[in-house]
Amino acid sequence: MQADAAYLPWPAPTTPPPPSPAAAANSTSTSTAANTTGPPQPTAFPMYGVTPGSLRPQECGGRCAYRCSATAYRKPCMFFCQKCCASCLCVPPGTYGNKQSCPCYSGWKTKRGGPKCP
Repeated sequence: MQADAAYLPWPAPTTPPPPSPAAAANSTSTSTAANTTGPPQPTAFPMYGVTPGSLRPQECGGRCAYRCSATAYRKPCMFFCQKCCASCLCVPPGTYGNKQSCPCYSGWKTKRGGPKCP
């Protein structure tokens, strides 16, 4: 279970509640050390699932369902999208285009030279 946590986005950083006035009066020198925090944690990964190799195989179905949601040829779109996602582990964002964000996805061609991945 610990290994799966590496793939989840970071939670939003939380700030500690302000100290009570009585506690602030008792510790003046340690309050500056207690208020320092590390670098801000990212709240979201905007390129998650878009960059090559950033998806897990079980996430391909959901990404491909959205990718193929605007086409009239949903069944073949889903078939080839899932095939490409299984190989590249990324799906371009949106329902059309944006293939430059996933070079493996855009570089796969049919025998005729057309794009294999939707």
